[in-house]
Amino acid sequence: MPLFEVFSLTLLVALAWLWFDSIKVRDIAVAEARHACAADGLQFLDETVAIVSLKPARDDDGRLVLRRAYAFEYSDTGNDRRPGSIVMLGQEVLFVNVGLRLTAS
Repeated sequence: MPLFEVFSLTLLVALAWLWFDSIKVRDIAVAEARHACAADGLQFLDETVAIVSLKPARDDDGRLVLRRAYAFEYSDTGNDRRPGSIVMLGQEVLFVNVGLRLTAS
């Protein structure tokens, strides 16, 4: 098999892995944001999160994983939109920021 084909196939597999892993981590982030809002009696607006940054980082065991930061919006009165954020290290939640309260895991 020529080198170009091997490289192309490897690149496609890596992109597919990144896509599937990102969907799984985003679903975890949505669930955590929903839980944080419910715990504070807030409305989790739009039922989704949006990725803000994606970069490599090391976890507690020294393994290279992706650090993802997501933004979302919530409401405390139903008449406003306030920004919140959640940071994930691999599939682990580092912290959730809902208003003035910061929840670390």
